Amino acid sequence: MRDKHRTSCSATLREPRRQPCRPAEARRTVERVVAERCRARAIPCGEATMEDALLVTSELTTNAILHGGGITGFDVDVDSGGVRVSVSDNSDELPVAAAPVDERGPTRLGGRGWPIVCRLSRDIRVAQLPCGGKRITAVVPLH
Repeated sequence: MRDKHRTSCSATLREPRRQPCRPAEARRTVERVVAERCRARAIPCGEATMEDALLVTSELTTNAILHGGGITGFDVDVDSGGVRVSVSDNSDELPVAAAPVDERGPTRLGGRGWPIVCRLSRDIRVAQLPCGGKRITAVVPLH
């Protein structure tokens, strides 16, 4: 779903730490934040939820780097509804699912990340940022 309202230009960690530049850094941040917040709020977070949240994080950050001009903001939070991951980039282009095959056949690289995000997330929002670019927020439900 694309939000018609514009949101703030900065989507940063709610903690005074530098934002991740690579998917591996983002995944480590998600692991740390989810563990800390689940423990502090007594929210159960199973292994399947963590695996799904890490995969969604990896896909969103990789897409921001490959198609969005880089990660310009990152945020992760946990509540009783799930793990909320937000990634901002410089592109106004909406994410799309590429066809699974093209003229080269099924060996084509890429094009599978967005369908993975859509499959594993309960709620996905795409918001335009006032300074240009977009923020994609996906909520991975707790299992």
